[in-house]
Amino acid sequence: MAREKETKTKINWKKEAKMAPGYIILIIWVLFTVCLLGWVIAASFSTTKEIFAGNALKFETGLHIENYIKAWKGGNVSTFFTNSLVYSLVSCGLLILICAPAAYVLSRFRFVANKVIQSSFVSAMGVPIIMVVLPLFSIVARMDILNNVMANRFLLIFLYVGINVPYTTIFLLTFFANISRTYEEAAAIDGCSPMKTFWIIMLPMAQSGLATVTIFNFINVWNEYFLSLIFANSDQLRPVAVGLYSMINSMKYTGDWAGMFAAVVIVFLPTFFLYLFLSEKIIGGITGGIKG
Repeated sequence: MAREKETKTKINWKKEAKMAPGYIILIIWVLFTVCLLGWVIAASFSTTKEIFAGNALKFETGLHIENYIKAWKGGNVSTFFTNSLVYSLVSCGLLILICAPAAYVLSRFRFVANKVIQSSFVSAMGVPIIMVVLPLFSIVARMDILNNVMANRFLLIFLYVGINVPYTTIFLLTFFANISRTYEEAAAIDGCSPMKTFWIIMLPMAQSGLATVTIFNFINVWNEYFLSLIFANSDQLRPVAVGLYSMINSMKYTGDWAGMFAAVVIVFLPTFFLYLFLSEKIIGGITGGIKG
């Protein structure tokens, strides 16, 4: 047993030496990212005077937690944060409800337009947003939706769902295709209908794929800028990306750079924690589904 353990833990130094350049590049990139994020976090606890003097890392006047309170309350970060949270959570929920059944049907049932629909989804993933924004804005302007806050909010959610449907469907389609058909055959023998089989058996079995695509969709919607810049015409509706842009512009007049860095950290935290705590689930969902 001891010999077997030694054999398993033995390092192949020749193989590792060949990968050394990759390790060096990775270490440099990680160090650069950590230093950059560390400086931003330090600046968020400093003062504007210390930042411009190059003393953000020294904390000569102590930790200024009030930067976060000021950014949250006075800088409209609470509004932007809440808007993005609502848009992201609602959009992700709707995407699963719409795309999971569609992906299951496309992966399991053969019908005339199956390949055409799949090809259409793949083609739609390659269409730049800028190509459809102007026609969309023209339609929305004629419907007079932009003047109604609630209607405008639903419009943004509808757009976020629409642009992510092709990617989500194709991702889940591949995942469902990897699940063995024996589960459905066993369910059919027990008298379970295809719809019931999907909701009770297949959907829970695809939870790692659902979690992975939901995380990616959450990050996509959270960081989305272009659509919200065009269609969100007030601070009541703006998500964090556009909100931060307006805050950066306001720095020309207020000069509160410490408050701006505090706002950046607040906005960055949700996606950071998603990657930090769910990285294994993301990797597991990408590398493969359930086979057997």
